[in-house]
Amino acid sequence: MAHSPILIAYFSHSGNTQVMAEQIREITGGDLFKIVTVDPYPADYDAVVDVAGKEQKEKHRPELSMRVLEMAAYKTVFIGYPNWWATMPMAVFSFLEEYDFSGKNMIPFCTHEGSALGRSVDDIRKLCPNSDVSDGLAIKGGSMSTARRDVMAWLKRIGLAK
Repeated sequence: MAHSPILIAYFSHSGNTQVMAEQIREITGGDLFKIVTVDPYPADYDAVVDVAGKEQKEKHRPELSMRVLEMAAYKTVFIGYPNWWATMPMAVFSFLEEYDFSGKNMIPFCTHEGSALGRSVDDIRKLCPNSDVSDGLAIKGGSMSTARRDVMAWLKRIGLAK
């Protein structure tokens, strides 16, 4: 049962992307959906970097533990993730391949440590060819304490702050 025409779907490993997703929900009133893999990623940074790199090289699609039940009810889908190896984690690829996003407004947002959105927006456009994919917002993980101001300014600019 969708309560809003806006969905904020996100994958977060360290918690930074979750903070952004929650800020977007507070400002837009959208519904929150956390993308979770059946097999969790390692907590150790170096180990997760290795796993992420291997998954990307092998084009692996991790199995997800939950699904959005009424995706058709959403007109706008924010898609959030940390930038891993210049794009989204492969779990986000899994998510984007599970649904038909035709006609939807897709709005990427990510956290990063210097590589901004990388090639993730191009990857989303390839995975969702019949949707309108915006350029999105990237916030450096070390800037999360001031992120709310940037998120609010961005949402006002794109006309989605309520």
